[in-house]
This record gives sequence, structure tokens and C-alpha cells, in this order.
Amino acid sequence: MAKRDYSLLGADARRAVETGLAAAQWYHTEIPRKGMKALMQRSDQPAIRDTFILFGCMILFAGLGIALWPSWWSAPFWLAYGVLYGSSMDARWHECGHGTAFKTRRYNDWLYQVASFCMIRNPHTWRWSHARHHSDTIIVGRDPEIALMRPPDLLRLALNVFGIVDAWNGWGRMLYNAAGKVHPEEADFIPEQEQPKVIRVARIWVAIYAATILLAVLTGSILPLMVIGLPRLHGAWHHIMTGVLQHGGLADNVIDHRLNSRTVYMNPVSRFIYWNMNYHVEHHMFPMVPYHALPKLHEMIRHDLPAPNPSIPAAFAEMWPALKRQLRYEEYYIRRELPETARPYREDLHAEAMGAA
Repeated sequence: MAKRDYSLLGADARRAVETGLAAAQWYHTEIPRKGMKALMQRSDQPAIRDTFILFGCMILFAGLGIALWPSWWSAPFWLAYGVLYGSSMDARWHECGHGTAFKTRRYNDWLYQVASFCMIRNPHTWRWSHARHHSDTIIVGRDPEIALMRPPDLLRLALNVFGIVDAWNGWGRMLYNAAGKVHPEEADFIPEQEQPKVIRVARIWVAIYAATILLAVLTGSILPLMVIGLPRLHGAWHHIMTGVLQHGGLADNVIDHRLNSRTVYMNPVSRFIYWNMNYHVEHHMFPMVPYHALPKLHEMIRHDLPAPNPSIPAAFAEMWPALKRQLRYEEYYIRRELPETARPYREDLHAEAMGAA
């Protein structure tokens, strides 16, 4: 592949379908049926606990920020509120979109809607987008959620540390949808009967933002926007930091998650913010296992997986050299080595990517 075409309607999209990469049969580590059933058991309790902690902290930090405004003493509380708004909600959007965070469906739906609003991701568009991401993970031309393309756009990545590109695009797409339009690429994966819902939600969001901006104008203060909207910018850094590690620098156009996904051991605070998505190989292999069971799943199948990166800095130390090399040599990627106890990669399924390792 001399130059990748990441458009969902382009040449590589057609090639993925023609070669069988689209909607392919992926490799899975074998787990006894009884063990799998236990792992997939859903429960409301862990997510209710974590959600009370999350929103309790958000109310506390926003309250202190408002009380101390406009003093600089308010800054640490706004920064903390921002991370919970602009990063924790990314993980909540993700897990509730899978419908696995809570046992009770309506709890998943409620938190999914709130988290989608905070992240400026239309809940109907992104539900179908993420389904495609799982069926065609890092397949060029098929996966609409590839964060680091080849060659990597490092300027875009740097801007997104402050939410600039993603938030701007999110607000732009919100207005586009609110005008009654669905983008052609989105129409490629959103069923036609679901598309009116995309438009309806966008119009509700425009009304909420308009009311927030009006309140800010009437009060002569940006405080309403510090609660709604702006935290998506200054709070984005954590979800960008963790999100690029999911697949960054690894193989594309393969059908084994051990080749294109990365598991990273993280500190407890980051794991709470990220809701255990640092166990990312495990999540992609078995996306219906709830977030709170991922550590147990990891222990059950780690014999068949590449060694996890021991920390966030260690993961970046592995990834950054690969990204820099991809600036010059688009075909380069990191090949994750398997332990002796693992079943080998099927070279016949990944011949093209293997040749570039």
C-alpha cells in the first residue's frame, strides 16, 4: 500500500471488501464456556458506585470552581472538573454504548446520552460508528475511528490534547445534522431508519448550547460555559493520552487483535477515568465483557497475549519511535511478540502487513 485512503467511500474501502478484510472472522483466545459466561455476567452495582463517585466529584469540583471564581484558586478545580467531563465521559460513552456497564438497560442509555453530549458525539451516529470499529478494527477504509493514521498527523494529535480538532469537528457536525443532513460517510454505516434520530438529537443539543450561551451573555460571565462546553477542551488531554495507546504504531489490515491493539498497566486514577479500557486487547477480543471484569479476563488469557506495557510512559516509549518512523516509511509498524504459551499469529492471514514489520 503506497498511500492509504482512509475514506469510507474510497479505494481502500472497496479493497477491504473485495479481499475479505471487511467483517472478517477474527482470532479469539479460547476460553471455557463456563468461564466466559461468568465473565459476561452483568451487574448494576460497580457502575452505580463509579457513577456516583464521578458525578459527586464533578459537582464538588464545579461548585468549588464557581465559589472561588474569578480567583486563580479556582483553576485546579476547573482542571479536575474538565478531566472528568472531557475524558471520563469518553470511557462512559464507550462502555455504555456497548450496553455492558450496567445490568439495567435504561441506566446504560441514560449515561450514554449524557456522556455523548459531553464528548460532542451524536449518540446514534457513534453507536453505529463504534460497531463498525469493532467489526473492522483498524481496517483502512472501513474503520471510522482510527485515531492515528499513516503517516501520523502529529499536529492534529497535539491540537487534540486540548480538544481543538475533535471538539470543533463535533460542533460542526452537530450544526450540520441539526440542519437536517447526514454526512455521506455516516450514511455508509448508519441504517436509514436511524438517521432521523441523528438529526433530532443534534437539534436538542443546539438548543442546550444556545441556552448556555444566552445565559453567559445575560450574566456577563463565562461560568455557564465553564460548566457546559469548554471542559471538552481543557479536559481532553487524558482521553487523548490513553486513547492513542490503544492502537498507535501497531499493525493495520490484520484480523488478530494481538497485532493491532495494546494493553497497558495503568495507575488506579487513570483506570477509573478510563474505566479499565487499558485492557484493550482483551476488550476487542471480547467486547461484551463488562469493564469491571476486564482485569479478571486479562489474567485468564494473558498466556496467549503479548506482554502488556508496564506503564503509560513505557507504552509511549514504545509507540513514539514507531510513529516517527511512519512519517518516513508508511508501512512500518510494531510487531508485538507473543509468549511461548500463545497460539501463533496466522501468517497466511496477515502476509501483507507482516512483510512490513
